[in-house]
Amino acid sequence: MSERRTISRIRPNAMALRALAHPQRLRMLGLLRIEGPATATSLAGRLGLNSGATSYHLRQLARHGFIEEDEGRGNGRDRWWRARHESTTFLEDDSDEDALDAGIAFAQAALNAQIALMQRALERHIELPPEWRKASTISDFNIPLTAGQAEALVEKLHAVLWEAMETAPQLGAAREAGMETVTILLHAFPRAPEEF
Repeated sequence: MSERRTISRIRPNAMALRALAHPQRLRMLGLLRIEGPATATSLAGRLGLNSGATSYHLRQLARHGFIEEDEGRGNGRDRWWRARHESTTFLEDDSDEDALDAGIAFAQAALNAQIALMQRALERHIELPPEWRKASTISDFNIPLTAGQAEALVEKLHAVLWEAMETAPQLGAAREAGMETVTILLHAFPRAPEEF
């Protein structure tokens, strides 16, 4: 088992969550977290944007504490940016109506990005080597539970996933041959009675 490391997290306020809910900002932060530091020009090329718009979105992400300038790279003309945290936590305290509304708006943007990510994964599934097809899944489980039981189950699943993340190499860092970034999406919710 690898040595455990601490996963850096951010718990943004409502204003920061609203800023992050922009689809391009969400994608930029994801790329900086997964692939490591980048310039506005390289991110613009990856995302099909102009560098002016990309620079604006990067400044907004920095303003709200999601990213920072990577001072050890580049020069005066070539600014590099890096993610400040590996994870964003939200919707943990729903006592504040504004925070709840902002959390829902961010969750909607994140869900849209996750759906697109799953669609692309499914489209390339047939191209994967057999070992990666076997290691991939699209699953759902419907289990009768009380709210307390559901919360306990989600906490157990999170504990397993946090442990896996804590013992894995940091995103964007060197890794052993054959190791890929694996995305695991976890959604848990009470099913509406009218759904079939």
